[in-house]
Amino acid sequence: MALCKLLGIEKPIIQAPMAGVQNWELAVAVSEAGGLGSIPCGMLSNEQIETEIQQFIAHSTKPYNLNFFCHTMPDIDHQALQHWEYTLQKHFQRLSVNPPTEVAGLRVPFDNHIADIIEPYQPPVVSFHFGLPSPTLIKRIKSWGTVILSSATTVEEGIWLQENGADAVIAQGIEAGGHRAMFMTSDPDTQRSTMTLLNDLLQVLSVPVIAAGGIATGKNVQEALHQGAAGVQMGTTYLLCHEAKTSKVHRKALASKDQPTELTNVFSGRLARGIKNLLMEDQGFISSAAPPFPYASLAISPLRQKAESQGSSDYSPLWAGTNQTGCQEVSAKVITEELCRVVF
Repeated sequence: MALCKLLGIEKPIIQAPMAGVQNWELAVAVSEAGGLGSIPCGMLSNEQIETEIQQFIAHSTKPYNLNFFCHTMPDIDHQALQHWEYTLQKHFQRLSVNPPTEVAGLRVPFDNHIADIIEPYQPPVVSFHFGLPSPTLIKRIKSWGTVILSSATTVEEGIWLQENGADAVIAQGIEAGGHRAMFMTSDPDTQRSTMTLLNDLLQVLSVPVIAAGGIATGKNVQEALHQGAAGVQMGTTYLLCHEAKTSKVHRKALASKDQPTELTNVFSGRLARGIKNLLMEDQGFISSAAPPFPYASLAISPLRQKAESQGSSDYSPLWAGTNQTGCQEVSAKVITEELCRVVF
């Protein structure tokens, strides 16, 4: 298949990069089973990024994907941060914790410093969320022979990605868990189902289109490929795997495999899909008080830490897609091999 040749993999299955719930171990398991394992780097320091790469290549000779955010960092609006903390005041009181005193631990965009770190390794694949970095950085990455992927949530975004250097486009449907890849719109009404978006993108793009969102089983994979997808990207299905670093409260929420999800901006300031919990419902899921990405997460962090220490998921971003039926407490290698046997 064309995508397999492009990425140097055996089967057109990509493990979605999931910042905060995985590291190189999950990526190795998927790559060793013939898919493309992904390492989320958007929440890591430069030193941690290099360690992740070194660990992967020490345990596997297979291709891997490094994933980065490429958002524009807004200036810090201290008034907006204070208003957000005021909005959450009853929750700080409920848990007897205080708002944060410093700005730290934020998601940062891809830049030249990060490029300097990864260039010696010439990673086989690099993927981006929220668009693409500058043309200069794209040219630099391509000079390493690296394949570039990025996600689109609308046809307009897909066209822009193809025109600006993406070698393949991931069609992220509304069913997908985690952050929406939206970068040309912030309107939730622009979002479409995976199959609708896939079909629309196939009409206008010449690069391979990868389906993502609501794909959890072999049957789902077959349906996507039958509709013309060059491959699939799957995330939620791997969240209960042995290699995943999914928290205890997150694992517990996923255990029944049918938890209702909703789009929310309260955890980071950008729309993302997760299992419903107290904070999401209290804030009406989408709050106008939430500061822009990534600053909303600052005030949530102490609430999350305290609640999780008490075994509560009330303040945790329980990222998950609408289809949780594929989740299994086994190795990610087992899941990937099973998918390959069923589909291929």
